[in-house]
Amino acid sequence: MKHVFVINPAAGKGKALGIIKPQIDEICKKHALDYEIYVTEKKNDGIEFVEHRAKSGEELRFYACGGEGTLPPRGGDGTLYEVVNGAYGYKNAQVAVIPLGSGNDFIRLFGTKEEFLNLDNVVNGVPVEFDVIKCGNEIAINQCSMGMDAEVCAMQGKIKKLPLVTGEGAYYIGCLYALLKKFRNHFTVQIDDGEKITQDCLFCFAGNSRWYGGGFMAGPKAYPDDGLLDFIIVESKLSRLKLATLLNKYKRGEHLDWDITNFQRGKKLVIHSDHPAAVNVDGETKYVTDTSFEIVEKGIVFVVPAGSPFLKDRERRLAAGEIK
Repeated sequence: MKHVFVINPAAGKGKALGIIKPQIDEICKKHALDYEIYVTEKKNDGIEFVEHRAKSGEELRFYACGGEGTLPPRGGDGTLYEVVNGAYGYKNAQVAVIPLGSGNDFIRLFGTKEEFLNLDNVVNGVPVEFDVIKCGNEIAINQCSMGMDAEVCAMQGKIKKLPLVTGEGAYYIGCLYALLKKFRNHFTVQIDDGEKITQDCLFCFAGNSRWYGGGFMAGPKAYPDDGLLDFIIVESKLSRLKLATLLNKYKRGEHLDWDITNFQRGKKLVIHSDHPAAVNVDGETKYVTDTSFEIVEKGIVFVVPAGSPFLKDRERRLAAGEIK
């Protein structure tokens, strides 16, 4: 197997490349790995490169060396999104992560950022088949959302480029903006073959894993290997002030039993809006009137770092019949 490290040179505010490249050289020589390093040059360059290489049929492990969601202007985030979208559909391609950007929400389920930055853990990691979310022609490994949450994501990208503003801080500021400007979204939603419901929504979320937005546990029960997505639809019934007081509870994942929350597991969520609304696919945002978030079971092979507690928990869930 060849190990291919896809590095975003803007990661870590432009400092990560100089730090991580010597470490990659050292660890690959230590383990006598066949490897190469590719430095991306522009947005979506990673998608094109990974797909081109994957088409060869060679057994490849791609390491996304950057972050998780694109925040304009192009920065350290978005590398995982690009590698996933390039590798999707190719059984010979595995995806691993070396977190150099901000956010790094998807990897929280498997360990700390420091554990992922221990390259021994990653190169000796365990390949596991994970589900992914299909939204149009895009693939998300972590989450998709539409409504206020997606508006927050779009605004977060603008705010985060300011000096001294963290990803989490930018998310809070984006939340305040959306509470003022994007409080109600009139959506028609349908989960699987269920009833179509038209209502004012704060947002609609589809989770393949648990965290996003710099540490917000939107899908506290989600697993990326159980064949189901966690759909969370929050109605816009409360006042802005009341919702603002609930933000920290939402961050901690304490929102599933709220009266305004509809939590279901399923395969597909379809959303219609009479007016263009923001949709977020692992940090990539755009405005649409119609979208769907649909699971692709075992859609990608993800490398879980060696020693991750997720692996033991997975063994327990397999034994209990919680995973197909």
